[in-house]
Amino acid sequence: MRIIGVIPARFASTRFPGKPLHLIAGKPLVQHVIERCQQSRSLAEVVVATDDLRIASAAQRFCRVVMTRDDHPSGTDRIAEVAQTIEADAFVNIQGDEPLIAPSVVDAVAALLPHAEMTTAVTPIRRLDDYENPNVVKAVVNQAGFALYFSRRTVPYLRDHASESPAHQLGAFPFLKHLGLYGYRRDALLRIVANPPSPLELAERLEQLRALELGIRIAVATVDHESIGVDVPTDVARVEAILASEGLGSV
Repeated sequence: MRIIGVIPARFASTRFPGKPLHLIAGKPLVQHVIERCQQSRSLAEVVVATDDLRIASAAQRFCRVVMTRDDHPSGTDRIAEVAQTIEADAFVNIQGDEPLIAPSVVDAVAALLPHAEMTTAVTPIRRLDDYENPNVVKAVVNQAGFALYFSRRTVPYLRDHASESPAHQLGAFPFLKHLGLYGYRRDALLRIVANPPSPLELAERLEQLRALELGIRIAVATVDHESIGVDVPTDVARVEAILASEGLGSV
């Protein structure tokens, strides 16, 4: 199975304009993501999909760049445009704001593609601020390893612990954090984008909910990975501190 990794990157961002080009430990954010993904063993190639020439100029030094339209409602729709120009059996959508993404997580998501139309990854929530943060998406997974739902709310609701502190609730149930990457078989990807954004997708602003509403099952890999996405400028210092601890913080 030929699998292509695609990093959708937009310059416009409500919370952090120009985020893909923001320097983190001396490198543009998008470069960190590219280099991590290129260490994956399962991807035949890593491609950046963008509608911005500034991002394209920065990224093309490290990988192929595909220029896409500027009116896509989600990263999934941008990936589908790439699928029209690059021949592959499947695609892995890696969020462009995950500079600490582990190559092993990309491989875990790719490994499920022979067995499912769409795949993704989750990890246990350990931090209280992740538990309470709506920018950290929560996932509920069934016993067969397929997603039941994703939400910016903390799900499930612990009725018998509702009066307890968030710290107590976090210790009372194995809550899962969704990691920002998806695998799609080509046919499933094109089916998703042939439909408009769904009601749940619009409500939560989570593109994977369109697939669930269409009846597409999402296989989930549970991994041990502490991911810190860059959602707002204050996240940069946290990422740089982790890179420094790994010996990667100097320019």
